[in-house]
Amino acid sequence: MDSLFAPLQAGDLHLPNRILMAPLTRCRAEADHVPGALMAEYYAQRASAGLIVAEATMAMAGNSAFWHEPGIYGEPQIAGWKRVTDAVHAAGGRIVLQIWHGGRACHPDLNDDAQPVAPSALRIDNDQVYTPKGKVDYVTPRALDDAELPGIVAGFAAAARNALEAGFDGVEVHGANGYLLDEFLRDGANHRQGPYGGPIEHRARLLLEVIEATCAVWGSRKVGVRVSPLNSYNAMRDSDPVGLMRWLGKRLNDFDLAYWHVMRADFLGQQTGDVMTPAREAYDGTLIGNMGYTPAEASAAIAEGKLDAVAFGGAFIANPDLPERIRANAPLATPDSSTFYSPGAKGYTDYPRFAG
Repeated sequence: MDSLFAPLQAGDLHLPNRILMAPLTRCRAEADHVPGALMAEYYAQRASAGLIVAEATMAMAGNSAFWHEPGIYGEPQIAGWKRVTDAVHAAGGRIVLQIWHGGRACHPDLNDDAQPVAPSALRIDNDQVYTPKGKVDYVTPRALDDAELPGIVAGFAAAARNALEAGFDGVEVHGANGYLLDEFLRDGANHRQGPYGGPIEHRARLLLEVIEATCAVWGSRKVGVRVSPLNSYNAMRDSDPVGLMRWLGKRLNDFDLAYWHVMRADFLGQQTGDVMTPAREAYDGTLIGNMGYTPAEASAAIAEGKLDAVAFGGAFIANPDLPERIRANAPLATPDSSTFYSPGAKGYTDYPRFAG
């Protein structure tokens, strides 16, 4: 497992190991999407990760898709996240914030009856959303006008500035999992014409504009980007995911980013393929793999130069000291999926540390 414990320079982020914590929505924010003491405890427990990527966080108010997810759009949210970053840094960790817009995955019941927005008026039809009224169907979103998109970019830039004020070490732009930026990127959700629709260079325009605006705040070497070219979650699909990865990897080389974070698989198992090889071939920077890696597979992939680090999700839920357990070749605890999104400490901060 030596390759997992080799330090990594990812842009301006110095990581002491290559066992990263993937962004994991846990729905534990307090009223008004403010992170509280429980979230600070949870993230600090996991500070031995080479890097923590904090969960999807609302860049702009009024775009909730999970009811109790955090935001980064105002002073209360900034102060809440400052408590988290202070706790992680006190424990010796590094943490970046994933900034996010839910797009068509938002729901009027979570957003004062506001209709969600998307590149095209196409509804998510393969799932439901949890709201104060229970689990309900998604609604058809309103297609954004081209003239509205500079406001979206400005909202991400403001979120990046707020993340800087909150004490993060960097930010990750969320371009995955069927949320707004991914909806523009993949042709299954983007049926528009004009400068933001049609060929890949147009569909990627909004994502690239958000990256550019975020880099203007942070400097490019503290900015990462996450994508999920195969994931069918939120009714997503692309007609050429491998071609998308080759094009996007070459285009991202222009930014000198901290890293490119690639989800290699599909939550629902509907789409398959190898997107990591074309990503590695096209992209010159730090490449992070995610989804279903065992420690042994991750170590071998890094040693063989297939990627530079691996982000672990579920393993970090149940194993707050995951790097220590991997180093000791200890058994890994299994997370309780019934508590993934429930309130309180159970299944969140009560997983025991490795006894050694």
